[in-house]
This record gives sequence, C-alpha cells and structure tokens, in this order.
Amino acid sequence: MVTSCVGFFFHPAFHGHDTGPSHPERPERLKAICDHLRAVGLWDSLIHQEPKAAPRDTLELVHPSSYIDAVECACREGPVALDPDTVASPGSWGAALRAVGAVTEAIDAVVSGQLTAAFCAVRPPGHHALADRAMGFCLFNNVAIGARYAQQRHRLERVLIVDWDVHHGNGTQAIFYDDPSVLYFSTHQFPFYPGTGARGERGEGSGTGSTINRPLPAGSGDQALIATFQEGLVPAADRFKPELVLISAGFDAHRDDPLAGLQVTEEGYAELTRIVRQVANAHAGGRLVSVLEGGYHLQALARSVEAHLRALLEP
Repeated sequence: MVTSCVGFFFHPAFHGHDTGPSHPERPERLKAICDHLRAVGLWDSLIHQEPKAAPRDTLELVHPSSYIDAVECACREGPVALDPDTVASPGSWGAALRAVGAVTEAIDAVVSGQLTAAFCAVRPPGHHALADRAMGFCLFNNVAIGARYAQQRHRLERVLIVDWDVHHGNGTQAIFYDDPSVLYFSTHQFPFYPGTGARGERGEGSGTGSTINRPLPAGSGDQALIATFQEGLVPAADRFKPELVLISAGFDAHRDDPLAGLQVTEEGYAELTRIVRQVANAHAGGRLVSVLEGGYHLQALARSVEAHLRALLEP
C-alpha cells in the first residue's frame, strides 16, 4: 500500500492581509482551518511547508508589470478598496506574494515527486483576478500563475484547472480563454456573481472547447455536482490528458455558507476530491495541487478542508 505524502503550504503572513471589519474573507478563515486540523488529529499527518514570497517575474507570467506596480502601491498606501469587494492593506503585499509562492513551491514538490499532492491554505484567494484587474477578494490569480509556472519551469504542455468554488472563476477563464494548453473546468452556482460562466462560454480561437462551464442552480446538492464531475470532467480529462491537475478549491458551495446556496456537504467535497485524484492518477502521474479559494462559514470551511485532505491522504 502506497502512503500518500500530502503537503500543507501555509505561512503566518497570510493573516496580515487585512480586509477590515465584517469582511467575509478574513484572517480567521485560516485560523479556523489550522485549529480544526489540530483538534481532529490530522495536522501531524501533513507535510508542513512555509512558502517564500514569489519573485516578480513569476507574477509577470500572468500579470503585466504595470498592474503589479499598481497593486504594490495600493498595498503600501492602504487600506484601500480596489473594487467594492477587494481590499489592499500594508500586509496584503507580502501575503499575496507568499500565496503565489505557495502554489509554485507546491508544484515544484509535486512534479519532483517529493509530495504526492499538496494543499495551499492561502489568502488572498485568486480565481476572480483578471490579468490587469483585482476583483472579488482577489489580487493575483494564484492558480493561473501556477499553471503558467508549471509550463515554463517544468515544461509541462497540458495543465487542467478544476474550479469547484461556488462562484465562477472569471479571471482564470479569461486568462486562458484562447489557450488550448490549459483546460479549465468549472462548476458554480448560476446565475450568480460574477455573472460569467454560462454553458455556452467555451473558449475562442484555438482555445475553443478548452473552457468547460457546468453552471448549476441553487440547491443542487452533492449528487448533482458529483454527476457533473463524472459525466463532464472525467471524459474531458480523458481526451485532454493533463500532465498536472490544479484545483481552485473554494468551499463556499457548502450548505452552511452564508454567501451562496449550492448545498454541498463535507462528504460531497470528499467525493469530488476522489474524482479529481482519479483523473490525476490516470493522466498526470498523480500530480495534484489544490489551492484555497472561497469558504466563509468558519466551521463548515474547516470541516470541508478536513474532508478534502483526508481524501487526498487515502492510499
């Protein structure tokens, strides 16, 4: 029986991203996850890593230099609202760089075989960030940068991004919309924020067909998502044959989450994780990196991350 070595990438600097009072994307999210994993005895089963800040040229794999400068300036002068939902504070710059660093270091460890899988407990999240615009709590697009990094650093040709956050990852979709080398598969509540993610959004040019949206109505629940993964993701991955699988792992589709209504449970997240692992095992040598996106009910978030990690640790 093969033992799974799952990395847990976290740094205390993530707490320094100050979004202000009453903001749902708050430092307590990561504290709740870490405290819960210790309380249920899972903490010591993980390989813990504290990521370094990503260098500027890594950010530039996705974001133009002018936008990076603007975010750095906003953080230095903050707290400042970059859009109605997205705040930059003095601690946000270091947190954002380490969030990207967590993803790239996790990719290094998984591609090299040091780890079988990794979970990046990061903030700020990333999948709403466009190449040149902060949006939806996100400054830099952590997963998109990770995909480009894997292609540039490790010469991987095909990367699959699976996004099960309850909100559509408009930023990730836009970045790869004309790119056949990245398959983007998203389940999300629809119609809902940010308004993108209709089934007819399939990519453009040579990337047509490399974006797969499976919008779901509120109240869908576990079985609808599981069926969508089995019937939509698995055959698409079989055709695409990814060399690396990344997950935009938002847990705000949980039935207790205050911001949405897809009614997913911890058991549902565990089963989605198993399906994605099967895809990674079938095509990518098991190489899988999961990156935290949303999830705003502290206890539901912590329990869902536990279920996700336990599924990653299964032999």
